[in-house]
Amino acid sequence: MTTWILFLRAVNVGKRPFPMAQLRAVLTRAGYADVETHIQTGNVRLDSPTRSRAKIEQDVEALLARDRGFSIDVVALTPKELTALAEDVESLAARHPAEHGHYVSLLKHPATPDQVATVENHGFDDEVVVVRGQAVHFLYGKPYHEARMSNAAVEKRIGVATNRNAKVIRALAAKWGA
Repeated sequence: MTTWILFLRAVNVGKRPFPMAQLRAVLTRAGYADVETHIQTGNVRLDSPTRSRAKIEQDVEALLARDRGFSIDVVALTPKELTALAEDVESLAARHPAEHGHYVSLLKHPATPDQVATVENHGFDDEVVVVRGQAVHFLYGKPYHEARMSNAAVEKRIGVATNRNAKVIRALAAKWGA
């Protein structure tokens, strides 16, 4: 069995409800083992015989769309990748203190070098953006609601992404990382 950490995009926002108890039940009925969730934003840990990242993402997306009637994008990481992500959070926080928060957008697909340059060299004051692998880190020196680079901006420039704050990434790595 392979352990996967799944990040669901835009659940429990607007008209996209998915209580975590129901999510766990749907995944368990579908044959996934040791299903756990963390808070209400669509963070899932499960075991699956599926070893392919693309396949687990596609399978879970199809399952959830059938159950909910709307599409839910899924980004999958291994426990080792989650731990590496949390280490990047710590490393970047040490180099770029973010008075108003550190957020991480997890990309569905890797960014091209041109896309990376577009988001990292955005030119907005008090907003440091660093792309590491399939993660885009936002380190804000101004309030989040005033920031111009955000998950929405990343999706326009790169593609599908789901956003979590650094506190959630740290908590998930402590709970489910390798």
